[in-house]
Amino acid sequence: MATLTRPQHNKVIAGVCAGLAERFGMSAGVVRLLFVLSCLLPGPQFVIYIALWVIMPKAW
Repeated sequence: MATLTRPQHNKVIAGVCAGLAERFGMSAGVVRLLFVLSCLLPGPQFVIYIALWVIMPKAW
C-alpha cells in the first residue's frame, strides 16, 4: 500500500480524495463520488476533509 499523501497529479481541489484513492487502491472518481454522496447525509464530512487537507503531506 502507498503512504497517505496528497498527490500533485489527479487532484481537483486539494488532492485529499486522490490521496485516499491511491492509499486504498481505488479510483479517485469513486472516492470523490462517495464523498459527494456522503455529504447528503448529516455529519462532519466537510470538517474531516479540511482536517485531512491540513494533516496529509504533499507528495513531491
